[in-house]
Amino acid sequence: MTHKSRGEFAEFAAVSWPRLVRTAHMLTGDFHEAENLVQTTLVKVHARWGRIPCDEVNVYVRRALVNNSLSRIRRKRVALLLMPFLRETVHRSQGGHAEDVEHCTAVAQALSPLPARQRAVMVLRYWEDMSEQDIAQILDCSLGTVQTHARRGLQALRAHPLFAPAAFSGASR
Repeated sequence: MTHKSRGEFAEFAAVSWPRLVRTAHMLTGDFHEAENLVQTTLVKVHARWGRIPCDEVNVYVRRALVNNSLSRIRRKRVALLLMPFLRETVHRSQGGHAEDVEHCTAVAQALSPLPARQRAVMVLRYWEDMSEQDIAQILDCSLGTVQTHARRGLQALRAHPLFAPAAFSGASR
């Protein structure tokens, strides 16, 4: 295990921040909650930075992000059900086109009713483009559990009114 410096952590955090916030936004459905989740996660990672093997940093941080999200949901289950989802139009950091923002908002709204672990699988698989094996490692569950969550999540998204075939009837492809 190579020792990592605090400067390396600062560089990692700065480079990873946009990606982590986008992932957290998909997990939480709320941009401000996403920023808070990433900040909380990075504080916890910073405390263990020197003990995380270099080749496991990204997996460790994603696992911490998902676990913190799941903990947050358990603590705020009632508040989450009542919380409206904010559009991120003013927060989109890199070349935000209106249709990208609308798509991201629609996906976040469609993900919001999914159970927390199912939402985590959907975000990690289709937003972060991770393998099912990596997701199983991050969520500390079996490959079959990940596959079941992914299948059920896709079924729920396909049935969601925002993604129903009628919603796309006017769109040209």
